[in-house]
Amino acid sequence: MATAQKFSTVVNGVIVDELFTTIGLIKATPAMAKFKFRVRNQWHGGSRNSSTVHEFYGATQELSHPRPFVLEADEPAVLLGKDAAANPVEHLLHALASCLTTSMVYQAAARGIEIEEVESSLEGNLDLHGFLELDKSVRKGYQGIRVNFKIKANVSDEKLQEVASLGPEYSPVFDSLTNGVPVSVTAERL
Repeated sequence: MATAQKFSTVVNGVIVDELFTTIGLIKATPAMAKFKFRVRNQWHGGSRNSSTVHEFYGATQELSHPRPFVLEADEPAVLLGKDAAANPVEHLLHALASCLTTSMVYQAAARGIEIEEVESSLEGNLDLHGFLELDKSVRKGYQGIRVNFKIKANVSDEKLQEVASLGPEYSPVFDSLTNGVPVSVTAERL
């Protein structure tokens, strides 16, 4: 006797059945939605430092990635670094780009919209007058960030704009940047 084989719907590399199963689990057990992500950072001298990502809390339990991820940071030579890695504000652009992309792709998949390719370019303006305290009226962070998506999908131009809007609408990083998030800083002796 043949057994029934379950086929999963995959859209944009996302297993849609599992996405909706996850949504159902979170609806049934709201505590499953709570996550706490962590990084540990180590200074290596000058402008070099690295953050290690390994353990996190989610789905009501402590979890870990199969292996730690190390994110290196430095500054370009013009900013007195060794240019050995992307600098922190470039990491922020990467975090925004990757979160916007993932959010857009997942939300499109949930709606059955197939995307063939996505590219994005991000650009942000900084003015060192703020960081160097040469002008207190100039903010230390980005003054503005521009995101441009190139999306290949078999949809109308209007639908393409709707797809692109899914990233900003659902991205946790976009939300954190545009709405602000409380950050507390403490220090203790090493």
